[in-house]
Amino acid sequence: MVLTETLAKALRLFPRKRAVVCGERHWTYQEFCRRTNRLSHGLKGFGIGKDDKVAILHPNCHAFLEAYYAIPQIGAISVPINYRLSPKETAFILQDSESKVLIADSTFKNRIDEMREEIRGIERILWTGGLRESDGSIDLNYEKELEQADDSPLPNPPVSDEDVAQIYYTSGTTGQPKGVMLSHKNVATHALGTIAEIQLTDGDVWLHVAPLFHLADAWATWAVTWVGGTHVLVREFDAKVVLETIEREKATLTNLIPTMLNLMVNHPEVGRFDYSSLRILLSGGAPIAPEVVRKIVEIFKCDYIQTYGMTETSPYLTLSILKEHLKKLPSADQLRFKSKTGREFIGVELKVVDEQGKEIKKDEKEVGEIIVKGDIVTKGYWKLPEETKKSIRDGWLYTGDMAVMDEEGYVTIVDRKKDMILTGGENVYSTEVENVLYMHPAILECAVIGIPDQKWGEAVKGFVVLKPGQEATEREIIQFCKERLAHYKAPKSIDFIGALPRTGSGKIHKKGLRDKYWEGYDKKVH
Repeated sequence: MVLTETLAKALRLFPRKRAVVCGERHWTYQEFCRRTNRLSHGLKGFGIGKDDKVAILHPNCHAFLEAYYAIPQIGAISVPINYRLSPKETAFILQDSESKVLIADSTFKNRIDEMREEIRGIERILWTGGLRESDGSIDLNYEKELEQADDSPLPNPPVSDEDVAQIYYTSGTTGQPKGVMLSHKNVATHALGTIAEIQLTDGDVWLHVAPLFHLADAWATWAVTWVGGTHVLVREFDAKVVLETIEREKATLTNLIPTMLNLMVNHPEVGRFDYSSLRILLSGGAPIAPEVVRKIVEIFKCDYIQTYGMTETSPYLTLSILKEHLKKLPSADQLRFKSKTGREFIGVELKVVDEQGKEIKKDEKEVGEIIVKGDIVTKGYWKLPEETKKSIRDGWLYTGDMAVMDEEGYVTIVDRKKDMILTGGENVYSTEVENVLYMHPAILECAVIGIPDQKWGEAVKGFVVLKPGQEATEREIIQFCKERLAHYKAPKSIDFIGALPRTGSGKIHKKGLRDKYWEGYDKKVH
């Protein structure tokens, strides 16, 4: 099965149904398919064919969805790029992926101009946003090129389900970005799994808020289309805009990263809007504090599902969907399960193993590394066979995520291997400390890291963003933690900051916080 079949299905069954809403503009599936065909024919006219790479540098927009379908229609490979990266990082991805065409929003014109000499492999740039008229050379106007192109259906693409459909580059927080290759089988299998797991139908309205260059949201491109649902696009995250859009477009579900959800539930106008259309809010991309989950359920009054996954796995590996007998538990106990990382996703085999490869006890105490296998797992890293061998061993992908498991088979991530803190010979998991900090009524956001300490090896340090108008002292917050945690787990120091640093995908950038403390030290590898 290849990805183009998902749009073909929607066209056959729902030709006149509203497919895409982008600001004031909207298209039916029939109209969307015509635009997609025009883009495919245009790319073919540039000489793009099987296995050629087409990069996308764009905020959420109908053009992103059009590119995601037009590129595989001619057997080419999509390379979505995190638009928050620096020019140097962007140039690296364009070079490393060997992309020949770039589809870009005109707001990135200055950035691209900075790297012209470094990206000579790019033969055409299709600019959206009305930047300029096509000048007949490299720089072309997206809409004008579509106007001139054929909108007739294309023949079946020259690909099999094992062929690469997309290359997603990791955020690069631990070094040079790596291109994760996902096949048509990987992505289509995942889409089918989500349809089954969260019961997607043609009545669903999906809100694209998390960036489409990131799989926290991009997977919905194919799953929602496959069932004939409606795509509503929010260009960039703004808490109030998202709350307004839920009400206006009667959104039924979306997947947001925890930082987005935290800002939404703490927005001063959160109580103004009607959220009755929502049936599910999903959270993924990073661990979420139980206190934030409680607020989500209380405010939005819909089902909540915690998700966990990786770029390497298309992405979902677990969902915190309650088993039927768990739905009979008191609401507080149900919330406890909903706040866990979740049980394994359909079609995935998941284990949590110790350093010897033995499965851990299901006692929510013993910690091990999550390893997985299944048809949604990547073929490997683009042009990095040795990195692929390190991560995928005997058919199992080693995630680097440390977790505990309960008797029901629900896992809870306690930390990334690299984020675990070793203080005085004791392991401290940063998420456990962060979960307590989020319970403090004055704290809006927080992050916990280990910093060098001559006595303890590493000391637990917290970074805190206070809610507007709130006050708290370092001593008060440390004492708050000591009352709820073993004393060695409580932060030894707190820094109050205006905003936490973030990666391009919106996750809290702990490496950026650590680097200033560990520069000049040889950090012990845990």
